[in-house]
Amino acid sequence: MIVFRYLSREVLLTLSAVSAVLLVIIMSGRFIKYLAQAAAGQLDPGSLFLIMGFRLPGFLQLILPLGLFLGILLAYGRLYLESEMTVLSATGMSQQKLFRMTLFPATLVALVVAWLSLGLAPQGANQFQLLLNKQDALTEFDTLEPGRFQALRDGTRVTYTETLTDDRINLGGVFISQKNLGADKKDRGISILVAESGLQESRKDGTRYLILKNGYRYDGSPGQADYRAVHYETYGVQLPKPEVSEEVTDRDAMPTSALLGSDDIRSKTELQWRLSLPLLVFIVTLMAVPLSRVNPRQGRFLKLLPAILLYMAYLTILIAARGALEKGKIPPTLGLWWVHAIFLFIGLGLLYWEPLRLKMASRRSAALEVARG
Repeated sequence: MIVFRYLSREVLLTLSAVSAVLLVIIMSGRFIKYLAQAAAGQLDPGSLFLIMGFRLPGFLQLILPLGLFLGILLAYGRLYLESEMTVLSATGMSQQKLFRMTLFPATLVALVVAWLSLGLAPQGANQFQLLLNKQDALTEFDTLEPGRFQALRDGTRVTYTETLTDDRINLGGVFISQKNLGADKKDRGISILVAESGLQESRKDGTRYLILKNGYRYDGSPGQADYRAVHYETYGVQLPKPEVSEEVTDRDAMPTSALLGSDDIRSKTELQWRLSLPLLVFIVTLMAVPLSRVNPRQGRFLKLLPAILLYMAYLTILIAARGALEKGKIPPTLGLWWVHAIFLFIGLGLLYWEPLRLKMASRRSAALEVARG
C-alpha cells in the first residue's frame, strides 16, 4: 500500500505539472489569436476572458491524456534512473503489477476526461457559439475604440472617432468611409462622412441611428475630379439592427443526449470521438508503463522522443479516422474502434515483450549450460 501511494503521488504530481505547462502554452496561443481579433474590432474586448473560460474544458480533454502519458514517462523514468525501480523489481514488482498500480491514477484521469468530453466541453462549446453569435450581431460602433481606424468584416466601411464616451453614445471627430456597391456588386465610388461630433440614438422599436452634427459628405470615385461635397448641420445614418441567432449548428456543441440514437453520420462520429477520449487514457497508460523503463546509464530521456512520436501517431490517426468517418469513407460499425485496437495491441506487445525476452534469454542460457555439462 505504501508503494502504491508513492507511485500514484509521483504520477499525479508530474501529471499536474506537465498539464499546467501545456495548458498555459495552448491558452496563451489562443488568447493571442482572440486578442488580435478584438484589436481588429471583430470581438468585444470585454468578452475575451469569458471566451477562454468556455474553451477551457475543450482544451483540457485533450491535454490531460497527454499530460498523463508524459507524467508516467517522467515519473517512472526518474525512478529507474535513481535505481528505485530496481529495488522494487527485486521485491517482486513486475511490469504487469506496475501497470495495475498505475491504473488507479489513470482511472481518475479517465473519469475527469469523460466528464469533460461528454458533459462540460459540449456545454462550453455551446456557450462559446452563442457568444460568437452575439458578437456577429454587433456593429462596428459596439466595438469601436477611439483613435483607431476600424474596418467592417466585409471591408466596405472604415470608421474612426477621435473621442468616445464610456457609454458609447457620444462621439467626437468622426470619420466614415464607405464603398458604394451597386446591385451587380460593382464599385460605384465611395462616400466619406466627417463630422465634429455624433451620437447613437435608440428608438423604441429597437432601431438605432447615428446622428452626425456639423460636417461634410463627399461622394465620388478615387482618381476622378467629380467629387460632390455637401455640408450638413445634422445627418442621420441608420445602424444595422442586431439579430442574435440562437441556433447552434456545430456538432461539438450538441449535448451528448442529443447524439444518442441519431442516424446522422456526423452525430455518430462526434459521439464516438467523445467516447474515444476516456478510452485513449487507458491505452496510453498501457504504452507509457513499458516505455518508461530506461537504463540508468542511458538517461531518462532516451525513450521520451520515440514515445511522444508514438502518441502523436495515435492521435493523428484517430483524428484522420474521424474525418474519414464523417465523409463516409469508413463504415460506421467500424468507426474509430479499429484505431484503438491497433494501439491496444502495440501497448500489450510493449508490456509483455521485455518479460518474454528475458524468459527466452534465460532458457537459452540454461540450454547452453546443459550443453556444456
